[in-house]
Amino acid sequence: MEHKAALILLFCTLQLSCFLIAQSNGKKQSEALSHIYKSKLWDNTNIDKSQFNIASAYFREAKIQPLDEGLKENDRIERLPGQPQVKFKQYGGYVTVNRTAGRAFYYYFVEAQASDHNSLPLLLWLNGGPGCSSIGNGAMEELGPFRVHSDGKTLYKNKYAWNHAANVLFLESPAGVGFSYSNTTEDFVTGGDRTTAIDNYAFLINWLERFPEYKNRDFYISGESYAGHYVPQLAQTILYHNHNANKTIINLKGIIIGNAVYFCLLNDEADVKGIDHYVHAYLNRPEVQEALHANVTNIPYDWQSCSKVIKEWKDSSSTVLPLLKDFIANGLRVWIYSGDIDGRVPVTSTKLAIDQMKLHPKTSWLPWYLDGEVGGYAQIYEENLTFATVRGAGHEVPSYQPARALSLIMNFLAGTELPNSNN
Repeated sequence: MEHKAALILLFCTLQLSCFLIAQSNGKKQSEALSHIYKSKLWDNTNIDKSQFNIASAYFREAKIQPLDEGLKENDRIERLPGQPQVKFKQYGGYVTVNRTAGRAFYYYFVEAQASDHNSLPLLLWLNGGPGCSSIGNGAMEELGPFRVHSDGKTLYKNKYAWNHAANVLFLESPAGVGFSYSNTTEDFVTGGDRTTAIDNYAFLINWLERFPEYKNRDFYISGESYAGHYVPQLAQTILYHNHNANKTIINLKGIIIGNAVYFCLLNDEADVKGIDHYVHAYLNRPEVQEALHANVTNIPYDWQSCSKVIKEWKDSSSTVLPLLKDFIANGLRVWIYSGDIDGRVPVTSTKLAIDQMKLHPKTSWLPWYLDGEVGGYAQIYEENLTFATVRGAGHEVPSYQPARALSLIMNFLAGTELPNSNN
């Protein structure tokens, strides 16, 4: 009877906390998250821990898919059409995240442009929307190694690419975004935060099976706009599974989010329209898709910068701020940045969101510098959270201010403060 009672208690605790993650107000959600991590229930040897997965609805166990021999090398991109010569390796391909539904996510991965790339961290980038492409927006317009010329056919180097600082993984998520697809049309009207977090986690653990050299590498998650939901929800899922397994499955060290949506749903059409047409033309060329190992199932619509296939977003958490508070309490590095001329998610909105967390400032607002100029302003909090503005940047910071964005990510990954001197 004691065993049965304990199992029932565990089931109720998990279900309640999972419901609160997606639905409830901030204080209760934070308390639930803290309780589930610190509770002695996890250490009760009288409970069959295989029941954890049965009890959990939000954090369904993602399954490792069987791998084809040599699949990593099959994903190797020798050279993209119109691409300048580079020394780093790049890969692209599909990872199945739900075999029953036929959901598969497309990824594009670039190794770091450094001789010590084997020791540099792995950085995941997620665009927002919901429904905007990390390949088109993130890789081709913001922080990837290449930009598209106005002819829509050739590429040139982005000298401020983030793979100067890390091995960068771009993910098209959820299904219906970019080259990612589902064979179940219902997925395009029933998706939301919950399924996206589960699918993103399933993608990661299966991608790490394909690239096992990154399993123990320091791992960081980055993104912008509605990825203000995606990033913390994926981080929370990783922490849950690490704790559940009592081992480090994914070596998550921190998160960094730009111009983030923390509360309401935002339709995040890309605001760097000047090169959108070039990218659209380039990624819809058959020879480009063949080189990327993309669109292998002949998706019946064009690649789109922001998806017109996703019709509804059924599940959007009311707030993710309690997750951020829980992360810093558990030792994760958390940075938030904001372009100071962003009219979509203005600095004042982000500042008000942070104020709701009731953190304790460690420094006053101070300018940070790059190349003798003010790059923006920053405030550091006692709780290991940094908030930085980027001067002259709009909603997609790496597009507007690529040099300042690269300085930002390099300091974040190194765990150093932004330079507060113009020397």
